[in-house]
Amino acid sequence: MFQNAVAHLDLDAFFASVEVLTNSALKGRPLIVGGVGDRGVVASCSYEARHFGVRSAMPVRMALRLCPDALVLRGDHDEYTKQSKLVTDIIDSEAPLFEKASIDEFYLDLAGMDKYVGCWKWSQELRQKIMRETGLPVSLGLSVNKLVSKVGTGEAKPNGARLVECGTERTFLSPLSVGKLPSVGRETYQKLSTMGVRQVGTLAQIPPRLLEREFGKHGISLWKKANGIDNSPIVPFHDRQSISTERTFQTDTIDVDFLNGQLTKMVGHLAFDLRSQQKLTSCISVKIRYTDFNTYSLQKSIPHTAHDGALLAQGKELFAKLYQRRQLVRLIGVKFSNLVHGHSQMSLFEDTQEASKLLQAMDKIRRRFGEKAVLRGTALGK
Repeated sequence: MFQNAVAHLDLDAFFASVEVLTNSALKGRPLIVGGVGDRGVVASCSYEARHFGVRSAMPVRMALRLCPDALVLRGDHDEYTKQSKLVTDIIDSEAPLFEKASIDEFYLDLAGMDKYVGCWKWSQELRQKIMRETGLPVSLGLSVNKLVSKVGTGEAKPNGARLVECGTERTFLSPLSVGKLPSVGRETYQKLSTMGVRQVGTLAQIPPRLLEREFGKHGISLWKKANGIDNSPIVPFHDRQSISTERTFQTDTIDVDFLNGQLTKMVGHLAFDLRSQQKLTSCISVKIRYTDFNTYSLQKSIPHTAHDGALLAQGKELFAKLYQRRQLVRLIGVKFSNLVHGHSQMSLFEDTQEASKLLQAMDKIRRRFGEKAVLRGTALGK
């Protein structure tokens, strides 16, 4: 019996699965969803493509070398958002408390449910209901915390379910590759490998102080994960969560370069806040207030993202549509809404590897020296 119980649900190869759902002729074919240009990046791929070594975040050009017969699809973010909402509504109608970690990933808090109905039985029935009502494949993991449940889901893929009984977390994790632990990227994996640490069980036995010496604070986190320790709470899902900022100018202005510079700053700061909170937005709004106090706003639905480039392009497009009167402007504002928890890999439709690396470098500087330590050139105006 679980005292604490967390179920993790993950929609398998979500973007590719939605494409197959809307076009049955694609079933069984190797599919790549992502950027279609020479510098495009894989956002998602079917398991038929993964068989050839294709993975998310890989350059499409490299993916096609591995799997020349793969069909590259640009993707339909409106349809992905629609299908995600269908799943979210089903979970919302059944689960006592849940977190939407990303467009295709959910954590459910089932603490105390064993008192009335078995958590495992209930979770399996929910998974079956989602598949039955949406037609999408779903994998499930159930354990005492978010970490172990997520790893359990990974072991259950594709389209399976895995129960990790209370008290067996370390036994379950021990034989697995350290690369299967969340947040263990390529560099961390390579460094652990050079230390002779390739299995989670080996990592779990290393003294925390040694790992802290080698990896800093991340070393303590690695030790906790290897030992199945995770106290992170379920963050309740709120469908209309948003963040915003606006600026009223001391002197009303008609300087378009200045206004675009201010817009660039605001979008950059809000996008950095999103990434710091591990959130993504799928809706951007821009507001203008003229000198006569008349106020206008426009919004646009976009693919889930937290990347400056995509958000700034949409923000400037909305500003250009709004700024038609050529009157003095008193205030401009930006708002991101429809937020979900998740990481920025979901915006790979537009991103290149170079853009992603630049963004990571800028964020590193901002975290160390403050948000204003680095700005895009367009934020400076003339």
